[in-house]
Amino acid sequence: MAQYAILRFAKYKGPEISGIEAHNERTKEKYASNPDIDPSRTHLNFHLIKPERKYRAESEKQIAEAGCRTRSDSVRVVEALITATPEFFKGKKRAEIKGFFNEALEFIKQNQAPETIISAVVHLDEKNPHMHLCFVPLTEDKRLCAKEILGNKKKLTQWQDKYWEHMVKKYPDLERGESASETGRDHIPTRVFKQMARLNKQHDKLVELLSDVKLTNYKDKTAQVVAFLEKYIPDVAAMETQMKKYEKQQTASRKHWKRKMPICPLLWKKARKKAPSRSCRK
Repeated sequence: MAQYAILRFAKYKGPEISGIEAHNERTKEKYASNPDIDPSRTHLNFHLIKPERKYRAESEKQIAEAGCRTRSDSVRVVEALITATPEFFKGKKRAEIKGFFNEALEFIKQNQAPETIISAVVHLDEKNPHMHLCFVPLTEDKRLCAKEILGNKKKLTQWQDKYWEHMVKKYPDLERGESASETGRDHIPTRVFKQMARLNKQHDKLVELLSDVKLTNYKDKTAQVVAFLEKYIPDVAAMETQMKKYEKQQTASRKHWKRKMPICPLLWKKARKKAPSRSCRK
């Protein structure tokens, strides 16, 4: 079965930074939004880079030291999710898994200033080993500009190419994964995507149960289907509620930028030229 190298990015601007920190650093006792987490295995997680302070505090410190100006909508933290498909990790020991993520960390360090990295933590308490690596999006000339670092779809594809080219030297069985920009996932939060994936699996299980109903076993199978639906239907309703909230947030964000943008694009360009900034919008 194919084994894919996976690299995804997400950008965070303000209050949500504490949320990703709570998840990455496992500061909560329970994670109702992510049932994939097995608390009995959390002690197996490990850091390759430990945070010196809170994510938001560290990002503000680095931004201030770089002399960057910020706005409420400035991206202060970029998170890289680094992993591979489950087939790659199958049968691998802890030391081998750690070696894989160390190699991935070296790749990030080659493409982003190491001193901007806030934390790099590997999770082994979920279904598939993965690393959350967070950094402050400061450019080489000390500008706060996630947009320049991550770029457009073309540059995100280049990130994918370079990541695979780096990792395949040591792990020749790995194939290049699809970038979020190619799959359309670049605007879907990780937690929402995981919930969608879980529902897809539940749907497949339901289809399997229904297809196995026969005259000789319909009573037992019907009971199984009913029990399954008692859990499946609330999960679908919760997903629908989550998507409505997400859609509402996206609509509000688009309206916000529509109000912010000047009427004349030429005036916007002239204003940008006259007032160079140490930061950029995204």
